[in-house]
Amino acid sequence: MVTRAPFRYDLQPTAVDEGSTRLSVTLENVSADLLKDLEVTLNSLDAYSIDAVGEGAYVPVLDPGGKEVIPLQVQAKLSGSVYIAVDGERQGETFHWESPDITITVPDHVAEMVSLLTLTDAEVEVGEMMRSEATSRGRAESQGLKVEFWVRTPSSTFEELAIVETKALGRGEEARYVAEVEAEEVGRHMVYAYLYDGSKRIGRRVETMAVEED
Repeated sequence: MVTRAPFRYDLQPTAVDEGSTRLSVTLENVSADLLKDLEVTLNSLDAYSIDAVGEGAYVPVLDPGGKEVIPLQVQAKLSGSVYIAVDGERQGETFHWESPDITITVPDHVAEMVSLLTLTDAEVEVGEMMRSEATSRGRAESQGLKVEFWVRTPSSTFEELAIVETKALGRGEEARYVAEVEAEEVGRHMVYAYLYDGSKRIGRRVETMAVEED
């Protein structure tokens, strides 16, 4: 289990088959406070890959040191990330809590997208290059994959950065691919990387990059 105050938490299983799967969230109150009226939900970062089913669960009271196992359900198509969220009352005040992202793995795909990094040491200025690096890992022998890079600009346009035909990846083999484009707008940019096996999307990652005035 992992701790992020005021909870120690765990989500199982994190490897599921495609389709509908029941999961369990274990929450333990590691604080010295009584936690009340807890609304517990599982939230997807990409509902196309992993979709949380239902409205979550309600826990009336969780005493200090108390533990609750909560059944939840997902509809899985591809590997993706989820997070646990809790809304409740602590010391007479409402609070909101979120776990870090948790990866749910769906097997039977030839590869997965491991990470997407925005390669900058600081904020990018207008006129400088925005660079992103996606890493894919083979899970079975493949005949070649495709990575697409896109960016949503502060003015809400959705632009293609690059489409990369990748080499075939063996099981456990990793490959890194970089896309680069000149920054033209000030503000936050959302960079997307998609991994395709033929026409089927089998991976997705999203990162942000800030652009400031020169």
